[in-house]
Amino acid sequence: MALMLLACKSAWSRRGALSLAILSIVLSVALLLTVERVRHSARASFAASLSGADLVIGPRDHPLRLLLHAIFHIGTPDTGMSWDGARRIAADPAVAWTIPLALGDSHRGFPVVATNTSFFEHYRYGRAQPLAFSDGSNAGGLFRVVLGAEVARRLGYRSGDQLALSHGGADAGHHDARHAHHHDKPFTVSGVLAPTGTPVDRALYIGLHAMQAIHLDWHGGAPIPGVSLGAADLGKFNLEPTQVSAVVVGLKQRAAVLRMQRKFNTGAGEPLSAVIPAVALEQLWDLTGAAERVLDAVAALVLAVALCGLAAAVLAGLNERRRELAILRAVGARPLHVFLLLLCEGAALTVTGAAAGLLLVQLAAIGLAPWALARWGVALDIGLPSAAEWPLLAEVICAGLAASILPGWRAYRLSLADGLAPKV
Repeated sequence: MALMLLACKSAWSRRGALSLAILSIVLSVALLLTVERVRHSARASFAASLSGADLVIGPRDHPLRLLLHAIFHIGTPDTGMSWDGARRIAADPAVAWTIPLALGDSHRGFPVVATNTSFFEHYRYGRAQPLAFSDGSNAGGLFRVVLGAEVARRLGYRSGDQLALSHGGADAGHHDARHAHHHDKPFTVSGVLAPTGTPVDRALYIGLHAMQAIHLDWHGGAPIPGVSLGAADLGKFNLEPTQVSAVVVGLKQRAAVLRMQRKFNTGAGEPLSAVIPAVALEQLWDLTGAAERVLDAVAALVLAVALCGLAAAVLAGLNERRRELAILRAVGARPLHVFLLLLCEGAALTVTGAAAGLLLVQLAAIGLAPWALARWGVALDIGLPSAAEWPLLAEVICAGLAASILPGWRAYRLSLADGLAPKV
């Protein structure tokens, strides 16, 4: 304890010379923790987007691509699955509930999801949390729309407001001024969902029959020339949907998930892909694993450079401290004590840098959390360090001790050579 106190006082007396070394440790630790925290938060956010669902079934496609489109609204599928196929899935004796999802339209850059009331009854996120409304409800007529929390916040909508949908995906509708719109069939906002921190917040939800209704006078992705059907004309038509993008499935017995997946994947008739969400997400992490390892290596390299800078700063000041070391020898300190003094000094500097780096990450997470959630759907962890971060901090401190061995050994040799008469 006395050596540590002495080391801290010695470092404080040279705070100007050591400040840049400490700053480099602060920044490198902040980078290392940021990489770990963003990785952990991204995985947690993706995993929390859908809870309690056993399968996601859609047209024959790569499992990861199907999951990203149906649940995270990323990408555009080439085809859809028939409505008859969705009804056959719902009628299967092993199926407890289904949520049909049809995507394709957008509103001011946000995707529009067509579904039915089972979405609000059975969709779960996080730790099996149900969807809730912060304003209004999903009740209403044919042309009612429910907004995700982020959509309502960014566009300033509330219950009772009217809006028009755009034909085509979110990217096209947001960036192409020539994009076609469904202005002749406006929707009324019936409710706003409470925030979930998932892609649910960044989408609009309409009925499957409404999706069919707004496309009755369209063909091949464009309005039919000379044909315009108003809301009053829709009663003459069958508004049963013809196809959907995917179906989220909950089974009566979760133990049957592998059997049901094989059944839907290999069944006769319409070619389908049945995806287990957790398995598909593991495939995603496998794809991003190489990039994560590269980021880890870069962060570790930056930390190594910072610790080398610390060792260099301490070594550069040893010649100026030879009189100090001689005084310590004069009052009874042994060469081993001098060695341990330099180790304690390196540990104190590293701990200070690590603590400041952790504080910097915490403040940055608090400041950037709303932006990351709104822009990327990633809920940054702003609590105490996670179980994976504590070992990283411990490794940083151990690396700081290792970097202090060379200055300590140099000081040990100088104290032996100089004795009580330093050559300064």
